[in-house]
Amino acid sequence: MIDVDELGAWLQLQLAPGIGRESARRLLRAFGTPQGVVAASRAALSEVIGPRQADAMARGAAPMPAALAAARRWLEGGSDRHVLTLGDPAYPPALLQSPDPPLLLYVQGDPAALCAASVAVVGSRKPSAQGLDNARHFAQALGEAGLVVVSGLALGIDAAAHEGALAGGASTIAVLGTGIDRIYPPRHAGLAARIAGQGALVSEFVPGTAPLAENFPQRNRIIAGLALGTLVVEAALRSGSLITARLANEAGREVFALPGSIHAEQSRGCHALIREGARLVETPAEVLEELRRPAAAAPAGASDPALPPDEEPTHEPPHEPLLEALGHDPIGLDSLQARCGWPTAELLARLLELELAGHVVRLPGGLYQRRGRA
Repeated sequence: MIDVDELGAWLQLQLAPGIGRESARRLLRAFGTPQGVVAASRAALSEVIGPRQADAMARGAAPMPAALAAARRWLEGGSDRHVLTLGDPAYPPALLQSPDPPLLLYVQGDPAALCAASVAVVGSRKPSAQGLDNARHFAQALGEAGLVVVSGLALGIDAAAHEGALAGGASTIAVLGTGIDRIYPPRHAGLAARIAGQGALVSEFVPGTAPLAENFPQRNRIIAGLALGTLVVEAALRSGSLITARLANEAGREVFALPGSIHAEQSRGCHALIREGARLVETPAEVLEELRRPAAAAPAGASDPALPPDEEPTHEPPHEPLLEALGHDPIGLDSLQARCGWPTAELLARLLELELAGHVVRLPGGLYQRRGRA
């Protein structure tokens, strides 16, 4: 466990007003350790970061004692709790090589998961049913191929990505925009516990930090920095997922995007990324190919000898004319009826059958959409 005096020095460096991460890293380069920074004279600090910031550093950080107490209480709560600092040999190398690595990380779970090859899967908090299916499927396949799946524990695509990785027995990392003891949204407390047991929860914020809006874009750079590449499943044009993708690009990492309907708001962010140079992907194999990772081998006996080798089983009923009429975009009942010409009662009955079978999903606004695996 990290020494109390060392942790206090790190927190003073992190929390000093007016001292950003870049200035903090300059001080560390100049003085070697956070204890060296704290012990330095105002004149010595001023030579590195200028007089105004030197004054702020010399005054110390008012919230530091409370933050240190909160961090110590959290660390003492279990053997799976760790603090990794910028100079720690266990600090994740991919994050260390990113443009803006955090000074310290609170980790609950297995710190080694942060050093493994990983891919970020992010997207909308209000995804379509198909988007959720795609996130789970991609995350499970990427996890089964040996990659750790990184996401942000948010509603929607993030949660589906974590669930997909867990379902495939893979490790997954949730990067929080709160203190590591403040799970947000609260409904994901159970999911967070499963992630901590099969991967890791990570935060740079002091335990007890509330879910402040300005902290979530900050956590996105950690998601992007940990991963070899970032996959955006669904995203609107004004989306935190696009921030993550931009940060991944700035860090020299791969960016992937799933295309979608031209009529869907959730697809417009992905389409914008593709126009800007993100790789359009339709299968997990394409992500693995770009990252030069082998796909997971199929279990023995898993293949179906009745199928040709290049043909996969369909997850839709064969020769279903209503699915053909639905297409792949959301559609209203009147438009669907105009396409297929069925009586209303018969159409509604068949839609209900397909919905119960998992082939159709009902959307807000009286719309229906075909549902199929990516």
